[in-house]
Amino acid sequence: MRSIDVAERRARLGVRHRLAAGTRTDDVDEVVRSMVVLHATDPATVYLSVAARGIASEPGHVEKALYDDRTLLRMLAMRRTMFVAPVDLVPVLQASTADALAHKQRKTYGRYLEQAGVVSGNLLTWWNEVEAETHAALLARGSATGAQLSKDVPRLRTQVDTAPGKPYSKPTNITTWVLVTLGCEGRIVRGRPNGSWGSSQYTWAPIESWLPEGIPAMPAEEARAELVRKWLRAFGPAPVSDIKWWTGWTLGEVRKALALVDTAEVDLGGETGLVLADDLEPTPTPEPWAALLPALDPTPMGWQSRDWYLGPHQPALFDRNGNVGPTIWWEGRIVGGWAQRSDGEIVWRLLEDVGSDAEKAISAEAERLRAWYGDVRPIPRFRTPLERELTA
Repeated sequence: MRSIDVAERRARLGVRHRLAAGTRTDDVDEVVRSMVVLHATDPATVYLSVAARGIASEPGHVEKALYDDRTLLRMLAMRRTMFVAPVDLVPVLQASTADALAHKQRKTYGRYLEQAGVVSGNLLTWWNEVEAETHAALLARGSATGAQLSKDVPRLRTQVDTAPGKPYSKPTNITTWVLVTLGCEGRIVRGRPNGSWGSSQYTWAPIESWLPEGIPAMPAEEARAELVRKWLRAFGPAPVSDIKWWTGWTLGEVRKALALVDTAEVDLGGETGLVLADDLEPTPTPEPWAALLPALDPTPMGWQSRDWYLGPHQPALFDRNGNVGPTIWWEGRIVGGWAQRSDGEIVWRLLEDVGSDAEKAISAEAERLRAWYGDVRPIPRFRTPLERELTA
């Protein structure tokens, strides 16, 4: 069994995640493909993840790929998390993950509607009609906010109290429920936001705006295998537990997918990991590199087992729910954290001694990032201890 030590895993990370010198690119689509998908729960993450892997890129390049060229789109997928994905990967994400998520969402919302007793007649028929009316209204408009669609489709304003009798009880209309479910079904997508690139106030657009024929169907088993193959290319080697965590699938689903992928077992310092069978060649160690990655960047969020690149720094850099804040990287490991203050200054703190050369490289990255932000001042959606401290 081939052994792959921590140093080689860090070298792979630097090269494949386009963080090492000589691997960075201003091609936004290529950045996204390198990571399989980009985390997009926090809108600013998408832009800052691209910035960290670019040379002379700017926010306009990301907006162009998303909203003009439409080679990328936003969708809920693994672990019910929002991602930005290349459009040619959308069928894989839809069949492997989003279809099951849509079924779960419909079941959950249907239970609330049934308990509230606000629908007369067959609930499934009623819900399907509301979805169809909403999709038709969006096709007619081209793009719209949830508020605009609720004017076009009166049943979107149906009120439901999901916690009757509780102190926090608050009736809400079903607009968001229907839009989220339609998104999971691959019938609508989140379009251009109202505001800057850090805004989360999105309009909605029909999927036909991105894919005129809709999302091509494919077998779920084939889709899961293809997604695992792409993940291993970007994040392997890794134990099966990391694949299970990243995908959010059951262990049985992961094993069935792996049975369709040509893999090899490797020794990860006493733990068995998997790598693609044609990907066993060593990765040459790149030149020393520094990077400032944003909150929820796909690199630190790519594995469940993080000791080999995180070390003892989790308490300062993660919140209680496992969301990572802004991190500083040096040669494939996390060495500190950073934040943006209200005046635009990028402030940072090292959590270990990395030497003067590393500090100079980190300072240069911080200055480059300050210019990339421009006048935008997004606050990370999930605040972490060090990020809060640096901006206090």
